[in-house]
Amino acid sequence: MRLLVTGGAGFIGANFVHDALRSHPDVDVTVLDAFTYAGSRESLTPVADDIRLVHGDIADAGLVDELVAGSDAVVHFAAETHVDNALADPEPFLRANVIGTFTILEAVRRHGVRLHHVSTDEVYGDLELDDPARFTDATPYNPSSPYSATKAAADLLVRSWVRSYGVRATISNCSNNYGPYQHVEKFIPRQITNVLTGRRPKLYGAGANVRDWIHVTDHNRAVWRILADGDIGRTYLIGADGERDNLTVMRTVLRLMDRDPDDFDHVTDRAGHDMRYAIDPSPLRDELGWTPQHVDFEAGLADTIEWYRDNETWWRPLKESVEAVYAGRGQ
Repeated sequence: MRLLVTGGAGFIGANFVHDALRSHPDVDVTVLDAFTYAGSRESLTPVADDIRLVHGDIADAGLVDELVAGSDAVVHFAAETHVDNALADPEPFLRANVIGTFTILEAVRRHGVRLHHVSTDEVYGDLELDDPARFTDATPYNPSSPYSATKAAADLLVRSWVRSYGVRATISNCSNNYGPYQHVEKFIPRQITNVLTGRRPKLYGAGANVRDWIHVTDHNRAVWRILADGDIGRTYLIGADGERDNLTVMRTVLRLMDRDPDDFDHVTDRAGHDMRYAIDPSPLRDELGWTPQHVDFEAGLADTIEWYRDNETWWRPLKESVEAVYAGRGQ
């Protein structure tokens, strides 16, 4: 298979490339990445000799058409993803997430190439903390932020291109990922690197917000199963039954790093902060036979902490600028 991975230098995309080459050594991988602040060449250094790496914009129709024409399948990770950044400036999110996805769709339509579009559970809005319900593929879209609104728009474009033009595409909406190579602006790596640099970790509000955590490797194995065997036009939800509130995650990180579990600062909550995400992955498990391997969240978190301890050269150059941005927001 000749596989084009958009956003393959980002957190989830880079891990997908590593996993794909390890599990499917016969796959020919091309990575297209714009190398914004969230994309890192260093994330692909271990596999640099095994891939073709293209620096470019997914909204560049000519480049995208050329790359798609030489591919059998596209896995579309490329996106702007950080909610705080979307609240501060939504324009890049519209360009990357909406125009970029449109550009990919037009290219795969012209060349008859299989597409898998990677999305987020944030398109569904949020659930009440005391609500036993979980998101399913029938949950109505109700995005809360400019980020999730642009991802919802992208999902709907994919659905309509499947129906209107017969594009061979699937969609996955996943819960919160954690693991190696995640940018230090995100919640878990920010707290880990705060401890490693002698800072006090920061928690939005009371930390009651619940997220459904999944290890990035489990997510990417699910993506591969969908790419290989998913029903065209279908949306699959990827989750690992990992619901935990942010306060619990914070205290677990501190305990695993031999710090007082209450050694953190509360900061002003994010505007419109979603309360709870929860995924029902039953169709993925029942129909495609996927099951998560990293079911012990604390063990996965401990491994992630060790990765950041061992890879300071990867994240250290990013840390000061990220904390300066947060400081300017009072966070």
